[in-house]
Amino acid sequence: MQDGRIHIERINAPFFCSLKATGPEFGAGIKVAVERGWLELYESRTYVRLLKTEPANR
Repeated sequence: MQDGRIHIERINAPFFCSLKATGPEFGAGIKVAVERGWLELYESRTYVRLLKTEPANR
């Protein structure tokens, strides 16, 4: 982690390996997280930043 940034590989490796997810599922998950204000996706799409750490109210 650098300046609060997390390399996208730190997220997608467990997503694919542990959860056996697909590329489109990963992309959709990132999109939802950005739309809900949980992640900031850098323009390079190489890094993300976690914006909210409190549990979701569902």
